[in-house]
Amino acid sequence: MAMIADVALILEATDFAAEKHRQQRRKDVDKTPYINHPIGVARILSREAGITDTAVLQAALLHDTVEDTDTTFLEIEERFGLEVRRIVEEVTDDKTLPKMERKRWTKERVQEYFQWASEVVKGLRGTNAVLEKSLHQLFMDRGIAVDTV
Repeated sequence: MAMIADVALILEATDFAAEKHRQQRRKDVDKTPYINHPIGVARILSREAGITDTAVLQAALLHDTVEDTDTTFLEIEERFGLEVRRIVEEVTDDKTLPKMERKRWTKERVQEYFQWASEVVKGLRGTNAVLEKSLHQLFMDRGIAVDTV
């Protein structure tokens, strides 16, 4: 029965995020609904990374609600609990800082991102040979050890 309860909690977060993002669109050519992004993040965590932790998946669905809507951290905590709030806080930009400061990445953070990306690419091997070859070269240029393509 715990599995059904977990699914219900994830659906609650999906519904909440969809309602909060309902008027928002992505900046892509097709202007796709913004909710596709958090759902995609949760799916990648679940499917590609094997994440089954309900709080993490809820936080993935909710990760942009505080940043991009009128949602507050207190609202997240009241609806989804302290653990989900803490995870959402961890991945939310501090809007009190200037945009350039929020988006500034240190060299170490950029390198960590490339390391993480190389792990994601390893999990997607066989999807697109041309892209994989380009990414392989990019990772090599960054000094990240990768398996041969």
